[in-house]
Amino acid sequence: MPKEIVEALVKGGEATAAPPLGPALGPLGVKIDEVINQINAKTLVFKGMEVPVKVIVDSETKKFTISIGTPPVTAMLKQEMKVKKLATILEGGAKNLPGDIKIESIIKIAKCKEGSIPGNLKARVKQILGTCLSSGVTVDDKNPKDVQKEIDEGKIKLE
Repeated sequence: MPKEIVEALVKGGEATAAPPLGPALGPLGVKIDEVINQINAKTLVFKGMEVPVKVIVDSETKKFTISIGTPPVTAMLKQEMKVKKLATILEGGAKNLPGDIKIESIIKIAKCKEGSIPGNLKARVKQILGTCLSSGVTVDDKNPKDVQKEIDEGKIKLE
């Protein structure tokens, strides 16, 4: 049974039949409203963020499955911090830093990224802390490297 795959980036909980989905799904003969409703239900948790979506359509039966990815870590950091940008370089080489985030938010992001970032929770948290470091984000008013060290030393427990 031949399968057709449509991949797109949609705003969480806000997909519509407009491009890119509608024109790509129309020729495949699926009920576009049904597909859109399922995508919106599955992506609502990522409201306002760009979410990768894959719609796999059986071209004979017209049945479909929807696979939802997760937004990039940087998008999730911006959402949690309620900022539009992470670190930016200003004229003269100075950095405009975006601010601080709580370790609880880092853990929340790490749990959302299970399956897309390899390793256990500790490994995912440490990788996200690395993104914080390169993005100019402090964690609980500390350098992310120091937070990684505290995790390794057992001072911060991850559950």
